[in-house]
Amino acid sequence: MTDTAGKPVGPGAGAGASATGDGLIRRRGRRRLRNCALGAAVVLVVAAGAGWAAYAKLSANITADEAAAAELARYERERPTALVRGAQNILLIGSDTRAGDGNGKYGRDLGSERSDTTILLHLAADRGSATAVSLPRDLMVDVPSCRQEDGTRSDPVFAMFNHAFQVGGSACTIRTVEKLTDIRIDHHMVVDFSGFKEMVDAVDGVEVCLREPVDDKAAKLKLPAGRSTLNGEQALGYVRARKSLGNGSDTDRMERQQRFLGALVNKVQSNDVLLNPVKLYPLLDAATSALTTDPELANLRGLYQLVRGLRDIPTEQVRFLTVPRESYVYNANRDQLVEPEAEKLFARLRADRPVAVRPENSQNVPGGNTRPGGQDGPSPAPTFRGYTAAEHPCE
Repeated sequence: MTDTAGKPVGPGAGAGASATGDGLIRRRGRRRLRNCALGAAVVLVVAAGAGWAAYAKLSANITADEAAAAELARYERERPTALVRGAQNILLIGSDTRAGDGNGKYGRDLGSERSDTTILLHLAADRGSATAVSLPRDLMVDVPSCRQEDGTRSDPVFAMFNHAFQVGGSACTIRTVEKLTDIRIDHHMVVDFSGFKEMVDAVDGVEVCLREPVDDKAAKLKLPAGRSTLNGEQALGYVRARKSLGNGSDTDRMERQQRFLGALVNKVQSNDVLLNPVKLYPLLDAATSALTTDPELANLRGLYQLVRGLRDIPTEQVRFLTVPRESYVYNANRDQLVEPEAEKLFARLRADRPVAVRPENSQNVPGGNTRPGGQDGPSPAPTFRGYTAAEHPCE
């Protein structure tokens, strides 16, 4: 049956048209699905590419210290043996080089670098604690014969500790520390002024507290009394200042550095940084750009394997202290180790045993020869003057 226009009517008359419409809908649906899948694939490829690009850039930022590795390999037989499997000892060297972007304003580049700050960082095998020991740059030590930049070798000498870095770079510093402590150095990192500033800026500054205002032209530092959040430039002046903060001694300066590093550790461990890619990437970029490391650490994978267990260390188990020292007997402007306290500290680090720290006003003295409360008799373990990362400088 047809209508006046000749179109079929009655039951089933529209079946063909309906089938045609359903097919069109299905084809459009499949096309949209393919487009969505293609779009998702593109997004995944772009994301993966961006991730790989970021990984490659961060890895490429790190400078591998091949020269130091070759020099240490030359003296492998005389180096200490690691005693505890899994424990790690990393030498952190703050270089006072004036070369490089942004460093020239801190003074003339004299053609050789010195270690402005050196810290021996011990990571326990179970990654339950970390101990950072500052080594004074004016400490009188035996510096071995080292390969110099021009390929010649220096003579062994009894000199200030920072002479080792000046004459033979990181390899000479590592060999000097190993001879001094009998502790095997597993890795090393060298950070310059510019890199330090960038890391502080990447976490939006670090808070400190001052009892009195500071106006130090030499350190380029002007701050009010009380709480202040320091940017990178201010932080560098704060940790380097000698005359305007404390008693002017290098020991006082190292203790200030330790407290600042503790506050920085707290800031980095906060979720505001670690769980925020917008803040985490600049921190990683700044940190990797600032680093010269042994070849094993000179990539993100190497660094990750080293630090992945550090995220869960409680801040009260991150300890900072200065090696027991006193004025050098022949020159009050130089330092020497206090024995047997220094050897007690080195022995505990070699054996991966806990190191206890107490603030300066504690009744325990470096070496730990009294019990809390002034009771007679040896304490269970040596206690050294120091701080933990849990002790906020403003509290």
